[in-house]
Amino acid sequence: MVTFPNCKINIGLHITGKRRDGYHNLETVFYPLPLYDCLEIITLPNTETELLLTMSGLTVQGTSADNICLKAWHLLKTHYPSLPTVAMHLHKAIPMGAGLGGGSADGAFMLRMLNEKYNLQLSGEQLIHYALELGSDCPFFIVNKPCFASGRGEILQPVHLNLSACYFVIINPGIHVNTGWAFKQLQIQQPAYTLLKAIQQPVGTWKETIVNDFEEIVAAQYPAIAQIKEVLYKQGAVYASMTGSGSTVFGLFTAKPSLSVFPDEYLVKIIPPEGK
Repeated sequence: MVTFPNCKINIGLHITGKRRDGYHNLETVFYPLPLYDCLEIITLPNTETELLLTMSGLTVQGTSADNICLKAWHLLKTHYPSLPTVAMHLHKAIPMGAGLGGGSADGAFMLRMLNEKYNLQLSGEQLIHYALELGSDCPFFIVNKPCFASGRGEILQPVHLNLSACYFVIINPGIHVNTGWAFKQLQIQQPAYTLLKAIQQPVGTWKETIVNDFEEIVAAQYPAIAQIKEVLYKQGAVYASMTGSGSTVFGLFTAKPSLSVFPDEYLVKIIPPEGK
C-alpha cells in the first residue's frame, strides 16, 4: 500500500501558555498543501522478521530507530498484537525542520495506512488520540482539512477558508530551525486579537492582524527569513508569513508571481489556484 503524506502551513500561530505536562497551549489555523512525501508498506511473510525501514530522497537526521513511522507501528502493535511485521519505505521530499509538518504527516499517515490495510477499525477520534502520542502536529493530519487548532494542537475545529483563487508560494531557504530552541526564546503573552475571528476576514486584512509568535525570534537569528518575506510582499503577495517554528515562508498571491529572484538552492514551489 502506498500513500502520499502532504505538508501543512500555519496561518497565524500563538503560544498562549505552558502546561503542567511540559507542553504548550497554542492556537493556530492548519492548512494542508500539496507538497508530498511518499510512504509504502508491505507485509512481511515471517512474523519473526525484524521490522524494516528504508529511505530515499532528502536525508533524515538521526537514527532510523527514531523515525516516527516506526514509532507509529510500535504504538499500534502495543494495543493490537496481531498487527503483522512490515517493511516500510519513506521517500522524503518535504524539508525537515522547516515548519511544514512533514515528519508529523508521515507518522499520522502511517497510523491511517495501518488502520486501513489491516482493518483495525479505529475511528477518527481514536486515530487522533494515537496521533497525539506521536506529536502535537500529528492529529491535524488525521483530519487533513483546514482547522482551527487549540490545546496542544489536538483540539480541531474545521474552518471554511475559500482560498481556491490564490496562488500559494512556498519558499524554504534550507535552514533547519530547532523547535526546542525556538520555544525557549519565546516570551509568552496573550494575543491581542482572536485568531478564529481574524481568519474569517478578507485575506487583505491578514497582514495587519495575523502573526506567528515565532517569526520575529527566528528571523532575528536567521535574517534570510525576513528577507524572503519582504521579497514576497514586493512581488505582490497579499499575505506572507513564516509557518510553524520556521524556516519556511509562504505567500498568498492573486496572480502568478515571478520568483526568479530567489537563489537556486532555495526550495521554491508555486501551487496554482484550483483548476489551473
